[in-house]
Amino acid sequence: MEKRISGHTGLMALFGTPVGHSGSPAMYNFSFQHDGLDYAYMAFDVTEEEMPKVFESIRLLNMRGGNFTMPCKNIAAQLVDKLSPAAEIIGACNVFVNDDGVITGHITDGVGFVKNLELNGAPVKDKKVVVLGAGGAATAIQVQCALDGAREITIFNKNDAFFERTLQTAEKIKKAVPDCVVNVYDIDDTAKMTEEIQSSDIFANATIVGMKPLDDQSVVKDLSAFRPGLVVADAVYNPEETKLLREAKEAGCTCVGGKGMLLWQGVAAFKLYTGQDMPVDDVKKLFFS
Repeated sequence: MEKRISGHTGLMALFGTPVGHSGSPAMYNFSFQHDGLDYAYMAFDVTEEEMPKVFESIRLLNMRGGNFTMPCKNIAAQLVDKLSPAAEIIGACNVFVNDDGVITGHITDGVGFVKNLELNGAPVKDKKVVVLGAGGAATAIQVQCALDGAREITIFNKNDAFFERTLQTAEKIKKAVPDCVVNVYDIDDTAKMTEEIQSSDIFANATIVGMKPLDDQSVVKDLSAFRPGLVVADAVYNPEETKLLREAKEAGCTCVGGKGMLLWQGVAAFKLYTGQDMPVDDVKKLFFS
């Protein structure tokens, strides 16, 4: 790494908290070096409250691009200069690109999630999908599933100050894809959640539950929700097999981990940063095998 960094090397980075577990720096730095691109990618642990200072730093250091992760995706969408059409609908961004001082926010989480499902034999078209969470990644997943032809989407989120935003997301999806049925429920309603999962084709966890240091927890309390034939996907990728996936696997479900989502959203982000295709085959061998 030291041999390729020069006085001209451009900086890219991941912002959010926690970020110490992230595989993004290794993946992007390998790809930059593989393609002879003069960039370096770092990870910085920052809170939502610190995001205005983050944007000052992005402009000051003339950073070409980077990523936002939980819990900073929504506030990032308010601080960029422009949003891509998808990011504007969702109200969050996980990617930024700096073009001569104009910072545009993009969202690639939903694209990566749906691509990961498809490659695991679980396309969303004409399926009922249950998604837990209403943050940036969760909303991106919900919107992308609808755009890609899901017949029904059920959203569970905590009935707190942000629940109204979840209801607004549902209305935006209905407006964009009128044929898709969208319902929203309280995540603490275990009976309803169990009922909805039992009648679904695909169940997705897009909360931080299961991610370190919450790796001893699962979003599903009633294991009768699981059955053979149900596809259970987790956006969490560290640990690679969450408690949710372990319990679902034991019940005979088809399980899809979050590493593939990380890869394919990263492929899309890499294209946005550099205008080039990520060396996917080599990246998969090194980081996702």
